[in-house]
Amino acid sequence: MKTLGDLITRAARFSPDDTALVCGDVRFTHRQHLDRARRLASALHRAGCGHQDRVAVLAMNGTEYAEAFSAAWLTGYILATVNFRLAAPEVAWVLGDTAPRVLIFEDQYAALVDGLRAELPSIQTWVCIGQAPDWATEYEAFLDGGDPAGAPLTARPEDIAHIIYTSGTTGRPKGVMRSHRNELAMGECVAFIMDVRPRGRMLEVMPMFHAGAQSSMLAQMWRGGEIHIHRGFDPGAVLAAVRDERITHLHLVPLMVQALVDHPDFETCDLSSVETILYAAAPMPVPVLRRALERLGPVFVNAWGQTEGTGSALPKHLHAVEGPMTELLGSIGHPYPLAEIRIVDDQGQDCAPGQVGELWIRGDAVMVGYWNNTAATIEAFHDGWLKTGDMGRFDDCERIFLVDRKKDMIISGGENIYSQEVERAIAEHPAVSQVAVIGAPDPKWGEKVVACVILNPGAEADAESLIAHTAGRIASYKKPKQVLFLEAFPALPSGKVNKVALRALHAASHG
Repeated sequence: MKTLGDLITRAARFSPDDTALVCGDVRFTHRQHLDRARRLASALHRAGCGHQDRVAVLAMNGTEYAEAFSAAWLTGYILATVNFRLAAPEVAWVLGDTAPRVLIFEDQYAALVDGLRAELPSIQTWVCIGQAPDWATEYEAFLDGGDPAGAPLTARPEDIAHIIYTSGTTGRPKGVMRSHRNELAMGECVAFIMDVRPRGRMLEVMPMFHAGAQSSMLAQMWRGGEIHIHRGFDPGAVLAAVRDERITHLHLVPLMVQALVDHPDFETCDLSSVETILYAAAPMPVPVLRRALERLGPVFVNAWGQTEGTGSALPKHLHAVEGPMTELLGSIGHPYPLAEIRIVDDQGQDCAPGQVGELWIRGDAVMVGYWNNTAATIEAFHDGWLKTGDMGRFDDCERIFLVDRKKDMIISGGENIYSQEVERAIAEHPAVSQVAVIGAPDPKWGEKVVACVILNPGAEADAESLIAHTAGRIASYKKPKQVLFLEAFPALPSGKVNKVALRALHAASHG
């Protein structure tokens, strides 16, 4: 296969009557999905979209989102996804940066979009999923205006397929350009590490504007089969879907796994169909993983990657919660078959096993660059290697262990302290549900370690007991100097804890 569009046409050719998409009561076969994608592609062309023009989508998960992807893949349009959680000025900036010709949006965002229309002269056509305002065209009517034969355009392997915006915690979000070649490689890698099979059933609860959802969606499309779409994450709905739809594969973040484990139906629901659960974005707390493995068996894969590039995974058979292999739960495993990873020091020299450095990655699944941002693209690469900003080390078997984000590393009294090491020590306390470690300014040491903690329901613990718990688990200078107790953590769209927001919360509460 050379382009993402080949995934759609191949499935419709060889499995036309098999189910392709499921969302609520809506079910489409591969033949129906191709037909709707072609008609949408034609309607977009008649609305003025040409090769590599942008089509933006502002919506929650749904079959319409999948159709927008597929229409772009068939024709060479660039699909620009928009985080629906953004505030109006942020949405305006993303749409202004990509300058799409068409915006497909959900009716719940109509008021927001209406307030921005005057600021977005590039958008000539507004398409609304649901009840359309008078200045927009209703989605089904727009699709019906397309030719079933599709648009007179064909995508090329080197075309940009997607522009996906980073979280923007350190400034303006950057638009990551990923080509058809990049995305096919990513889908192939994820299909490999998730053991995706023909006629598998992949459940999508991650937001479809994010690279994580796209990776597992593409993995299932590589192998044919069904993609079951939930508009958002609800643990009860996920358990019911696994039971009723016999879901085989899921892509979740650790907080979602914890919500499933804590749900009252987890112990009694029939989950025997589950073959693989890929988790990513953060380490899995060992107590949560132990409970899940006892209930589900060896189904977990720990994957690491970024919007900019897909990288490595720890496979199912290395997820041991007892014995000497337990230490591997802190590992992200080996690089994907289509990826190379180096760990380098500040001078760009390769680190020896056990030495911490920055992960650099190259391969087919690494981005083309940042949209409208040549300076950031140049800064991100060195001799073809993407500098990820993640810090880690190799063990003697070249398995990779992450220790921190480079920008999140804490330097206290001249010593480097990596937050994940401290987080693992605190997470072993029986009262702790979730923990995130940050650095805060300190007049004597430069920075101090602060543990942000969510306790288990009904559990009690104070700062002194949590700090004392780390004794013997980590060096004394790494122990937290403060503990901030919270009810919930601010999160990024990827599911990662937003440590920028946590530092702001700490600053506000401690002056």
